[in-house]
Amino acid sequence: MEETSSSQTVSTKLERIATMAKAMPGAPLTTLAHHIDVDWLREAYRRTRKDGATGVDRQTAEQYAEHLEDNLRGLLDRAKSGTYRAPPVRQVHIPKGDGSQTRPIGIPTFEDKVLQRAVAMVLEAVYEQEFHDFSYGFRPGRSAHQACEALQNATVRMAGGWVLEVDIEKFFDTLDHGQLREMLSRRVRDGALLRLIGKWLNAGVLERGELSHPEAGTPQGGVISPLLANIYLHEVLDGWFVHEVLPRLQGAAYLVRYADDLVFVFARKEDAERVHSVLPKRFGKYGLTLHPEKTRLVPFHRPGRKDSDDDGPGTFDLLGFTHHWGLSRNGKWVVKKRTATDRFSRGLRRLREWCRRHRHAPIEVQHRSLGQKLRGHYAYYGVTSNYDALARFHHEVKAIWRKWLSSRSQKGLVTWEAMHRLLERFPLPPPRIVHRYA
Repeated sequence: MEETSSSQTVSTKLERIATMAKAMPGAPLTTLAHHIDVDWLREAYRRTRKDGATGVDRQTAEQYAEHLEDNLRGLLDRAKSGTYRAPPVRQVHIPKGDGSQTRPIGIPTFEDKVLQRAVAMVLEAVYEQEFHDFSYGFRPGRSAHQACEALQNATVRMAGGWVLEVDIEKFFDTLDHGQLREMLSRRVRDGALLRLIGKWLNAGVLERGELSHPEAGTPQGGVISPLLANIYLHEVLDGWFVHEVLPRLQGAAYLVRYADDLVFVFARKEDAERVHSVLPKRFGKYGLTLHPEKTRLVPFHRPGRKDSDDDGPGTFDLLGFTHHWGLSRNGKWVVKKRTATDRFSRGLRRLREWCRRHRHAPIEVQHRSLGQKLRGHYAYYGVTSNYDALARFHHEVKAIWRKWLSSRSQKGLVTWEAMHRLLERFPLPPPRIVHRYA
């Protein structure tokens, strides 16, 4: 995204808000909405994805841009006067895990995305001064790979220990609106911003022509939803862990959280068991439920440790990777990562379905799209120690492509010999490591 003169103006305002928030830790801030003007909305528009799916009004980003300045001024007037009406969120479902379940995704209108982005920019400047370093999800300058690297470094430094995997059941569907409003009001007392957030929480969900108004939850897919989720879990978990849990532990402990994906690492088993026992009550206080089977305690000591009292190192999953102990090239024990089984299967399932639906497209078109999908897979899963999984994925994609090319006609069987000749003309990108961890 190219910066504009508006970007510089907004950047100055963001620094001003951040400085004020840092100088007044914990104090309610009452004058924030006045920072949102046409320049601010123009910057919010610049930061909003233009290729996303359309909302209930079916308006595209290109259509909105045809009268951009008029649209932004009208949006500002309605937001400032309190007459803005948040449109319902169009909800669709995407496969989750092994494909037997689905996850609801909310799609706001494009204009609603712009206004949500504008408000999120204000809140982000405030809460970035309070969020803890072990929180990585949907924050500026932070990524899932940084979370994995931080976890790896902490685990190696502690020589492992006990890992507590935590799974919050349907977090985005059960987030309590009343609790969230109370949390926000402790820090943000600007009525205009709180009213807009309230309208988004109450906007309703449109699915298959039926409008509903859930009393809890914030739709995944909304621009402001990840930030609201971070604010919620900052109160429920992060601050509690830092101020109440850590001082009571006998040994070292570490937490890594990426939105609602999180794990603890404890040096001592008794500390891990104590936290494991109180977590359901802590989350239940805020209307959240932990999955009884997916929330589990895993022995994760470095192999060969004499003070280990378990049956050996286990494995745990975080952010699409299975974390496990392994030997480095110089013979040292390190924490390695491989593509989690469910993510590996899900990736192949999506590619299989794409090849099935596009098997009659020209080979050049199929080759270009498959290449893009493989490069995207490598861009995320291409981490140190995961080359074998990438190579397996690459091989499976070739087999899937061959299968669906063979189904183009009754006499269209593509032998492996023919497939190898085709791949010489249309080679698929080979596996590559993109993220190298120490």
